[in-house]
Formats: sequence, C-alpha cells, structure tokens
Amino acid sequence: MLLNPDGVSVQGAKTIYAPRGQAGEYAPLATNPYRGCGHTCLYCYVPLVTKQARDEFNAGAALRDGFLDKLGKDARKYQAAGVREQVLLSFTTDPFHPGDTAPTRRTLEILAAHGLAFCTLTKGGTRALRDLDLFRPDRDAFASTMTSLDDRFSQKWERNAALPADRIAALKRFHEAGVFTWLSLEPTLDVESSLAIVDATHAFVDLYKVGRANYLKEITRTTDWRGYTLRMLERLGRYGKAAYIKRDMQPYLPAGYPNPLRVPQHH
Repeated sequence: MLLNPDGVSVQGAKTIYAPRGQAGEYAPLATNPYRGCGHTCLYCYVPLVTKQARDEFNAGAALRDGFLDKLGKDARKYQAAGVREQVLLSFTTDPFHPGDTAPTRRTLEILAAHGLAFCTLTKGGTRALRDLDLFRPDRDAFASTMTSLDDRFSQKWERNAALPADRIAALKRFHEAGVFTWLSLEPTLDVESSLAIVDATHAFVDLYKVGRANYLKEITRTTDWRGYTLRMLERLGRYGKAAYIKRDMQPYLPAGYPNPLRVPQHH
C-alpha cells in the first residue's frame, strides 16, 4: 500500500483519512462514524462542513451508510502499510453522542484489531465509560472538550452535552485507569472560564490543546487573544502541563516557546 505525501494516510482510503486545516492540528488520522450529532452546541461549525441544515444536524446522529464495512476495508489497508498511528473520533460528530453509540464500540474494536491506535474526543462525559475496557494505556487516548465549569453556561451553549462535572468525572476515571487524557479548550467562549478549567483539571489531564473562538464574531473580535495566550501559558507553566497552542494564537507566543504539533498521546 502506498502512502499519500503526508506520510501517514494510505492512498485510496477515505473512511480513515488525514484531516486538514484546523482539524489537522489535532490528529494525524481521523474517522467519522456518524452524520449529525444531537449535542446542539450553538457554536458548532460542522453543519456548514457537512452541508446539513442545523436542525437536521442537531436532531441526532445516524451511522453513515456502510460505515463499518468501509472502515474495515480501510483498516486492512493501513495494516498492510504498517501504519499504527492514532485515529481520532471524531471531527464532524461526537463518538459518545446522546443516541445509540454501539457503533462507536465496534469502530474502536476494528481499529485495534488492525494495529491502529485511537483517540476519542467527546462532550459525552461518562457515556464513554462503557468502552473504557477497550482503551490501551500504551496506545490510546481519551479527550474531552470543555468551555466552562458552570452548568448554566454549558446548558446555554451545549444544551444536550454532558454537564461539566460529568465530563470531569470521565476524565478522572480514564486517568485512574492509566489512559492518556487531554482537554480541548476550543472554542474559548470566556477567558476566565478556560483558565478555571485548567485549575480544576490539571491533576488528571496530561495535555491541553488551546484555541480561540473563530466562528463567533462578537467573541472573536472583542477578546484580548494576546493577553489570554500569555495568561494561559503562565497557568499551564504553573502546573507543569504540556500543551499545544493552535495556529490562530501562535502569533502571540513568546519567541522560542516550544509548541510541538504532535505530542505522543499515550503512556
């Protein structure tokens, strides 16, 4: 099997793919089992990408036609090519959405059976614990997106997502099981809220990925992103935490600040 010029994705594979743009900053490979989500996040840009009406996207997640068969075929290609990178679930949906997530478990099983590692990025909180037994500490990672510690704030912006305390409970449980954990602080809807999340989670989160708000004009225009970047670096440094600062905030990094794109996401 031949690799694409990126050196990690296999030619002819589409279900397991190398994400580009801002998504490419988060993972070398990805797959998206579902179309739609159901978490009803007000800031979600995905309906624009998948060309769905927002009401349709928010109605819930449906398994893509033939997804598991297509995934198996691609996984065999990656196995033949000797590729063992982490595959992220998911950029255009949530692997632990409010509906039936049994196909998520099957997806993880298929990836592991063909030598691939995986990472789940979710706002589903403890819904993910059902599949904890599949995560291998030396290969896989569990990640969550958080925008606030406040339930009312979360319910305003992420109506059907797990509440912040529930997401924290999931991160703690995966951490206790020896699984690498990371947090996506993107979008940053409120600077103080994102800084408070680091204070509350640093004991059981291995890595933070920090980005701004890019699709919310008022927040994007009025936030002091330079000040936020420097305050976030101070906070992360205080706790000795690894981080990746996304490109939109990189102009504000101090000269020489180490900001590797790929940090090993396993123990």
